[in-house]
Order: sequence, then C-alpha cells, then structure tokens
Amino acid sequence: MFQEIDPQTTSRAEAFALWMKAPMPMVTLFKTLRVGRLRRLSRRKGLKFNMLMCYCIGRAASQVREFYLLPVDGRLLQYDALAVNTIVANAKGEVSSCDVPFSDDVARFNADYLRLTRQVALSCRNHDLEERMVIGTSALVGCDIDGAVGMYSGIFNNPFLIWGRCRRQWFRTSLRISFQFHHTQMDGAHAARFLELLQAEINTLTLK
Repeated sequence: MFQEIDPQTTSRAEAFALWMKAPMPMVTLFKTLRVGRLRRLSRRKGLKFNMLMCYCIGRAASQVREFYLLPVDGRLLQYDALAVNTIVANAKGEVSSCDVPFSDDVARFNADYLRLTRQVALSCRNHDLEERMVIGTSALVGCDIDGAVGMYSGIFNNPFLIWGRCRRQWFRTSLRISFQFHHTQMDGAHAARFLELLQAEINTLTLK
C-alpha cells in the first residue's frame, strides 16, 4: 500500500523543492560488483543468477528508508512494501515487464519470480504491482558493457539498475552495474550506501 505524504514533514523537503520540477532530476552511479559467490550459488543450487541479483537488490534496498518514497506527478508517495522488476523475453520474441514482490524469504521470492516471469513470458502481458515501490532492473546478459544511463521520460521516476555480462579475470568474477535514481527520492550518499549494502548482501548470501 501507499499514501501521499507532505514532503515538508520528511527529510526530503529541500530535495523536493529543488528537484521535483527539474528538467533532468535523475542521477546515475556506476559500480563494479564482485559476484563470484552468486555465480557459484546459482550453479550449485540450480537457481537463476538474475533472480539472486534481484533478491539481493531487494534486501539492500529494504535497509534504506528512502527507497520507500517515490516522487510521482508532483507528489511524494510513501510505500510500505517493495518489488523488484525484471525484463522478460516473451513468446512473441519481444520483451515484457514483470514486477516481483520482494520477500525476505529467498525461497518465496524465487517461487514468485519463476511463476510470474513464466506467466509474463507466455501471456506477453506486463505484470505491474502498483501498490509497491518498484525497483527496475534490466539485465543485458548478452552484452559486454561498461555501463548505461537510462532514459528519463518524466513518467517513471523509479530507481533503475542495468547490468550486462559478468566478467571473469583469474579467480574473480565481476559485474559492472549502473544505478539511476531520482534526486528527489534520495541523495548520492543514500545511493552509494545502497550499492555498498548490495555488495554486502552478495558477499553474505546463504541458501539452505
């Protein structure tokens, strides 16, 4: 669920005044993550690497309160739950969008991820969760890229992560990601902390 709140009662009051009507309010940070642990867990447990990335993103974001806020149409909304979006190749050879509700239980998140992405792939219809604050992702796994800056349409202000193919060098596996966010929602320090938490979640993820 979500509710509209008065920006003046939050820590984002000044940012709301400065950036809500800015012509280009989006900021992008780049980071190289160490993802060897996720690769190994993916292979050993038979789980999708992309699902594990989305789960760790949800875990990290849930620890940063700014992720529960979102500027929409000149208003500031506060959500009580998160979702992680993934782009799905569908039956028509095109792509569709799939919002997966975030759960701290990795088994539940995985079950929802598999069920919903299959549903979207077969139906060729997007699955949207309007009652949750959605974190967008796009995995360009067939491409070796250094980073990407998302397009700002003025319609979708949600935070968004993009990554390409993993890179292996000696005994290390890395993944370069970009993270785009609306400056009204958070500052660079919040975004940097989120990326540090994301690396920490990857480093410590354990599966039964």
